[in-house]
Amino acid sequence: MPLSEEKEKELEKTANNIRATMVETLERAGSGHSAGPLGMADIFTAFYFHILNHRPSQPDWEDRDRLILSNGHITPVRYVAMAYAGYFPLEELKTLRQINSRLQGHPHRGSLPGLETTSGPLGSGLSQACGVALAARLDDKKHRIYCFMSDGEQDSGNTWEAVMFAAKYKLNNLTAVLDRNNIQIDGYTEDVMPLEPLREKYESFGWHVLEIDGHNFEQIIDAVTEAKAIYEAPTVIIAHTIPGKGVSFMERNYEWHGKTPNKEEAEKALEELRIAAERIKRTQ
Repeated sequence: MPLSEEKEKELEKTANNIRATMVETLERAGSGHSAGPLGMADIFTAFYFHILNHRPSQPDWEDRDRLILSNGHITPVRYVAMAYAGYFPLEELKTLRQINSRLQGHPHRGSLPGLETTSGPLGSGLSQACGVALAARLDDKKHRIYCFMSDGEQDSGNTWEAVMFAAKYKLNNLTAVLDRNNIQIDGYTEDVMPLEPLREKYESFGWHVLEIDGHNFEQIIDAVTEAKAIYEAPTVIIAHTIPGKGVSFMERNYEWHGKTPNKEEAEKALEELRIAAERIKRTQ
């Protein structure tokens, strides 16, 4: 899964477009989460446009990789990435959080092709991913299972039950991606419920642990490649990200965890992202 310079620039451009579309979508919806989705845009771009073995035109393809989103509140970035990948029309993003929309505030399996699970209650996604990974092994399937998690949901006890389960059964077909953005709805994670030393905790439970810059495409892709080569344990990729990435007044500000920009704020954000797009274009 090597990454050429041309491909990297293409991914940067796509991620910036996804951020801009997210800002427009959230402003139109008037509710939703901003910081986490903006921070995860690079990781979702890397997965949907380089890493995942999937077929948007055949979302139920049996041999597809499974992407399970545990922290369902960041689903705006998943919806936008899926729309850009071809799962549904971009125009449908205008219906986010509207009555009878397929794009609800938390993803609902069965409403939209390409969603593997329904998510919302934090801490349950890794348990779901463990079940899917064990089933794949029992069926002798070769596809990979990826579970995206927030750092805030590491406060939940059932997360650690799943961590023990995955280690016991050596689920090497499971890779967790932990968004280490250091914020949650009530403040900074280390103030609400300190998580560190997070790497050592996962290692003590028997996981293979990698730490990366969650905005560096080469590191994202290399980490996933390494995870595929680990046969004796599940892998967790601790991805250090900047919440609100790309929008200066949202970056690292936990107050943007669960709110959306108004019209004026959206215009300011889109101007910053337009300037970023021009910068990316000049380097191509």
